[in-house]
Amino acid sequence: MTHAMLKGSNVPLDATAVRAVLRWTPGQGVPDVDASALLLGPDGRVRSDEDFVFYNQPRHPSGKVWRLGKKRVAEGLTDTIQTDLTGVESGVGQILLVASADDVAFDRVRDLRILLYDATVADGEPVAYFDVKPETGAETALICGELYRRGDGWKFRALGEGYSNGLVGLATDFGISVDETEAAASGGAPVTGSVPDAAPAAQPAPEAAGWAAPAAAAVPETSVPLPPEQPAAVPEQPAPVPQQPAYGYPQTQTAPAAAATAAAQPAYGYPQPTSQPAYGYPQPVGAVPDPEFKLPPQGPQFIGR
Repeated sequence: MTHAMLKGSNVPLDATAVRAVLRWTPGQGVPDVDASALLLGPDGRVRSDEDFVFYNQPRHPSGKVWRLGKKRVAEGLTDTIQTDLTGVESGVGQILLVASADDVAFDRVRDLRILLYDATVADGEPVAYFDVKPETGAETALICGELYRRGDGWKFRALGEGYSNGLVGLATDFGISVDETEAAASGGAPVTGSVPDAAPAAQPAPEAAGWAAPAAAAVPETSVPLPPEQPAAVPEQPAPVPQQPAYGYPQTQTAPAAAATAAAQPAYGYPQPTSQPAYGYPQPVGAVPDPEFKLPPQGPQFIGR
């Protein structure tokens, strides 16, 4: 009977050896998927780098866990890890079954499924299967499931836990030492080496390379004195225009100038402010006629014809 499993569920295993098969549907833009296994001790970490079984180290030194490799089947492509459960060392309590996709997000992998078979039965039906769904789609490595001890037997649990930093990040998290140089060359995680620094190596200081960078010229901090405050500019006054007499109208002048002008020039046609007669106008009442007053000579227009 085949168990269709949900995330977090588990199933007991009666088989003494099992094949964990990763299967997916290939296509344009679909990355290649690799199967790997991590053998964990009681503390939940690998005992050494040899507990990591993958494409660069396809067989565990004990000979009980190994990678069978990829195969094309009618349903798609597969990659397989096989385990002899009866021969696994007692110091190993869990075996993680992992899928990685060469640093490509799993949202581009179609129909990813892990199937568990009894390896002692040829062409048998799967004991269980689990359709692996990434939680965010940004994962580049997934723990699809785990084989773990329960008493004297083994069980399989469906997990589907993801890592966005790929197989290198997952392996490092469980105690694997990773060589970034080999990882870059092979397109995945290497066998052994030191854990890489995430940041690129720092460039040597200029002094270490044999030369010193010129010191930046110090700019003295100076204060520029402000110019003395200038008085507000007084608009230039135009030169005074001499006042011209307005013939026939009284002149507007200052008091002293008006008095001088009145004394010097007669205002023709208007009463005079002096004692001189104003020709053509009635004399003020009470004025005494001048006994020596005579009319001026008359022109021809006034002579009777």
